Amino acid sequence: EPAMIAYTTLGVNDMDRAIRFYDAVFAPLGGKRDATSPTWTGYSRPGDRAKFFLTQPFDKSQATHGNGTMLAFLAEDRAGVDGFHAAALANDGVCEGPPGVREGMNPVFYAAYVRDPDGNKLCAFVRK
Repeated sequence: EPAMIAYTTLGVNDMDRAIRFYDAVFAPLGGKRDATSPTWTGYSRPGDRAKFFLTQPFDKSQATHGNGTMLAFLAEDRAGVDGFHAAALANDGVCEGPPGVREGMNPVFYAAYVRDPDGNKLCAFVRK
């Protein structure tokens, strides 16, 4: 059956900087860059139907992040979450919540939260 979300885009202001960041943070999650151009770059993971794209805004205005907007990426295990967080911080990302178990979630929800260099909020998580 088809996935509800076919693809997601995040606006970026510096494509080269964004590629460095996302290449690094997606590696621990099994994601790979599979399309690159000056105005958009795509990522996916084998077996996933949904795609993730970085793009320069169509209207040529500056890319901005939304308050309350967040994208969450599923990891295979806690090491993937830890690797995602470490890669983010090593590539101009900002910590919004270190890796750890989030209380009150059932089943156990292990997650890390970061902001990318353009201020977009991201999460990597696993329910183990």
